[in-house]
Amino acid sequence: MKIESAEIRYVVLPLISPFRTASGEDATIHSVMVRLSCKGVEGWGEAAPSYAPRYSPEWARSVYEADREFFLPRLIGQEVNSAANLMNRLAIFKGNSFAKASVETAWWALHSKLLGQPLWRVLGGKDPVVRCGADFGIQDTIDDLLGLIQKAVDAGYPRIKLKVCHGWDIKVLEAVRSAFPTPIFHIDCNSGYDLKEDLETLRAFDRFNLAMIEQPLFHTDLIEHAELQKQIETPVCLDESIKSPRDFRLALKIGACQVVNVKPGRVGGLYNAVQIHDMARNAGIEAWVGGCLESGVGAGICAALETLPGFTYPADVFPSSRFYKQDITEPCIKQDEHCCVVLDETPGVGFEPVPERLNAVTLYREMFEG
Repeated sequence: MKIESAEIRYVVLPLISPFRTASGEDATIHSVMVRLSCKGVEGWGEAAPSYAPRYSPEWARSVYEADREFFLPRLIGQEVNSAANLMNRLAIFKGNSFAKASVETAWWALHSKLLGQPLWRVLGGKDPVVRCGADFGIQDTIDDLLGLIQKAVDAGYPRIKLKVCHGWDIKVLEAVRSAFPTPIFHIDCNSGYDLKEDLETLRAFDRFNLAMIEQPLFHTDLIEHAELQKQIETPVCLDESIKSPRDFRLALKIGACQVVNVKPGRVGGLYNAVQIHDMARNAGIEAWVGGCLESGVGAGICAALETLPGFTYPADVFPSSRFYKQDITEPCIKQDEHCCVVLDETPGVGFEPVPERLNAVTLYREMFEG
């Protein structure tokens, strides 16, 4: 296909309430949305690394500028007939995974529309039913958290993820397991712990029968995660440390994890995400799809990815009403009575921005013509 025109937007979407993790608090999502067009058909992609470089070295404005200054000018007016070809065109630029993903996911959205097929089928998905988990950030009180967990248990969520940090970990888990001894829980540390200084706490997590400990150590580390996995029984899940298929290959080589979280933005897009999925499946490593508080566009992309057969753990794909008074897409992301997002046969992502809603939350915008 020839990329005939493109558009880039910096979007700020308010959350219903702030979301807190070990790396900070967000009251809004800051994401970059890219539209690619060919033959009168358009596809939207999205990457949402957040306002500040807390989750990764990238942030929303850096993504916007990298796309505007380097990536889109390199693609506009060019024949780009595969995701591999697109990534090769951008390979001269080091890193910037979220920026590349914002463009690359737009290519997949456009490609699947031109094929007249839903994205989930084009990626290789077999089942449009996406099982979803519940996810709770750091709360004001333990009682507040227990109340949220009770609602999730009553709703039938197949697993629950809890954000933890220093001062919000062991006592919280003691209270949670006392009140809820049987549900499946895992914790997300957002790289907030140190192997040497926090080993006693990290070992103590074994007491709580957790499905996994997600990214406990430094955000680029592989070696110390491998050392930690040898010293604890709970499976280590890598998130921030896996930025590419190469990172995951090295992680497998040294035994740094037993589970991998795959986020399209963090790994540079869907082409890389599918490679990591295939590697995990071949190695017998459990894999699942995470999210970065995207709009319905990005969440729809994550849902499509989760349909691949090697993603066996419930995804972080949340209903729009969980975080936003009004999402920008029609339809919005919804879950059925079984806590599943059910995709359909609509060509493309299946969740399209409504122009007036998108305009209302757009901070910056730029157009590119071939």
